Amino acid sequence: MDYRKAFRVDPDSKLKLDKIDPAYTGKHESEQAALEEIDACKHKLTKQQGLLYAEHKHSVLVVLQALDAGGKDGTIKHVFTSVNPQGTSVVGFKQPTPAELAHDFLWRVHPHAPGKGEIAIFNRSFYEDVLVTRVHKMIDKATWTARCERIREFETLLMENGTTILKFFLHISKEEQLARFAQRLEDPHRNWKISESDYTERAFWDDYIEAFEDAIEATSTKHAPWYVIPSNHKWFRNLAVSQIMADTMEDLKLAYPKPTVDLDDIRRKYHAAVKEEKSGKKKA
Repeated sequence: MDYRKAFRVDPDSKLKLDKIDPAYTGKHESEQAALEEIDACKHKLTKQQGLLYAEHKHSVLVVLQALDAGGKDGTIKHVFTSVNPQGTSVVGFKQPTPAELAHDFLWRVHPHAPGKGEIAIFNRSFYEDVLVTRVHKMIDKATWTARCERIREFETLLMENGTTILKFFLHISKEEQLARFAQRLEDPHRNWKISESDYTERAFWDDYIEAFEDAIEATSTKHAPWYVIPSNHKWFRNLAVSQIMADTMEDLKLAYPKPTVDLDDIRRKYHAAVKEEKSGKKKA
């Protein structure tokens, strides 16, 4: 199944998240049934990331957005576990600092955009400035509408510099969110994730859904598409994200660069060094 086609939000289309089943798992009835495909996608992603790093011509920006407990951390942990950390960065965008608030809302983002050969993963992102700020009425409609336009321009700038942008909304149900909050309460290894906002923000669920729908509609473009990933089942979320990433990177036709040295000359030097080393050992 082509998850890019299935989950991509086409430009200028209307999005209704309540029409998308967050428990969807496609042809797979269980994680066990999907293991072969999951492993294949991870292998392909590992290969493509190696090519990206070596070729040093393109970069990839991954934007992860979700409601609380949507699985951003889990996606990063499981999807990117097989890639080389040397060519990968993860940035989490928390509440802006006073210094960041003294500048335009994109000022703090640009330094973290990926360089050539790199994958940058944004755990939350500049989209918070048209989501949280809107829901809590820190900005009006004119402001968040204008910010969406600035985001489109910013993403176009990155694209023109060789960055492929993949934006994932990890879609869970309200019931699944509450179940995950319960896990945090019961599991000592997850207690640290609990916060007051987990429950206070649930009161704004419908407002967040509307804000996400508007933001995704306004900023899903051909060069920077949004994908709505059914995420009630964590294994399917990981499968879909890894397949979309691997297939998109494969389309870039990445290749290892040609050597910058004379290989025949290097081979001669290598064999001469080996011969000299063996000769020295015999004399000793």
